[in-house]
Amino acid sequence: MKTIVAASQNKDKIREIEEITAQFGMKVISRSEAGVPDVEIEEDGDTFEENSYKKAYQVMKMCKAITIADDSGLEVDCLDGAPGVYSARFSEMELRDAIYAGDDGVDKANNRKLIDLIKDFDREKRTGRFVSVITMVYPDGRKLVARGVVEGHVELEERGEGGFGYDPLFTPLGYDKTFGQFSPEEKNKISHRGNALRKLKELLDREDIEAF
Repeated sequence: MKTIVAASQNKDKIREIEEITAQFGMKVISRSEAGVPDVEIEEDGDTFEENSYKKAYQVMKMCKAITIADDSGLEVDCLDGAPGVYSARFSEMELRDAIYAGDDGVDKANNRKLIDLIKDFDREKRTGRFVSVITMVYPDGRKLVARGVVEGHVELEERGEGGFGYDPLFTPLGYDKTFGQFSPEEKNKISHRGNALRKLKELLDREDIEAF
């Protein structure tokens, strides 16, 4: 089993990545387990691809090992694609207060902000998608990039206690419940992150790159 380093410091993201990549024989360890210093990497790219690559590359340079990074977010059509790459820091003013409540507080603040912005739109207008871009960077400079998407609707109230981030507000197409109401196994089968990781596996197989 090949061990790679996760560039993310988001425990929920790392857990989801591990739950999926374990099926492919990939062991993921955190930055701290790899001895990477606790430095903040500024996500200043205009696209998920730019941010994903930057995180993977900078962590790879510090640990000298194969590194995987995810950059993901929610694009809402009636908001012209917002929050998009700013999903994790969508409500900066509210975050100043929410940060003291931990990650759950940050998620709640972002969700409140989103609901407030879309509350006057009919449900048929509240379409959107979760996007995940996974980048794997090798010490020799090689990189693989995979994008996963799942379409759906954004609700006006949180439903379910599962998942994280905007999951309790997002109902994927073809379903009558939000990602917050999915089990981890159900979510991984159709999620944006799951789709991206499966595409990454296809790229690895196609390029005959030994990673697992």
